[in-house]
Amino acid sequence: MKLQENNYYGSEANWQFMSVSQYKDFLKCEAAALAKLKGEYQQGNEIALLVGNYVHSYFESKEAHDQFLMENKEKLYSSRKPYGLLKAFEIAEQMIEKLRNDTGFMNMYVGEKEVIVTGHLAGAEWKGKIDCLNVEDGYFVDIKTTKDMHERKWNDFYRERVTFIEDYGYVLQMAVYKELLEKQYGKEFTPIIAAVTKQTPSDIALISINEYKMQYELEELERNMDHILKVKYGQEKPSSCGKCEYCRSVKKITKIIDMEEL
Repeated sequence: MKLQENNYYGSEANWQFMSVSQYKDFLKCEAAALAKLKGEYQQGNEIALLVGNYVHSYFESKEAHDQFLMENKEKLYSSRKPYGLLKAFEIAEQMIEKLRNDTGFMNMYVGEKEVIVTGHLAGAEWKGKIDCLNVEDGYFVDIKTTKDMHERKWNDFYRERVTFIEDYGYVLQMAVYKELLEKQYGKEFTPIIAAVTKQTPSDIALISINEYKMQYELEELERNMDHILKVKYGQEKPSSCGKCEYCRSVKKITKIIDMEEL
């Protein structure tokens, strides 16, 4: 299957290819990830996804941004007074303005936009879409929107308080993209995250990724993939976390539980 813009997010592509978002879904809850693949469950929090796409489409091209605005018009604008962009998307405009007026960002965000990359990794075919790829200079940039880039949260995987980059799995994403690109082009690539916050005014930064942590994430991926693929293709039963949105939606009372189980 040849991946293109019109089929990248389709069901067939998701079954044939592994992606970082799909891998993270399986780590969080196998039952929810499988239900999502089968079209039986659609994750909530659409606004957060739309805000990210609002910013990304602007820096892809004018055509892409205009198309995004047209396709999502009813979701972006208030139907009640005062009319206009919803607050979340006013902040998205603010983030765009901050990045657009920053020379450091604009000088770095040079290259081909929204590049689809594929390759074999850990026993599976993978797909990824890179915001900005500069093959000649050997780097790629991914825009990430976040609440506060300096906030640190406890992370069970790292067993310490971490930045939003570790907490949201962006180290893994950059490691996978780097691996796929280096296999495809036979040269080294440096990942860079362009972070912009939802604060007013927005904070911005260009951030490098720790090499040791990228390697650690890839080693963990290698260990996890055999089981994940067996679950994905029906060779093993999925486990349920019992707490996520999907698990709550299908939950039935089957017994009385002890308060210590909460």
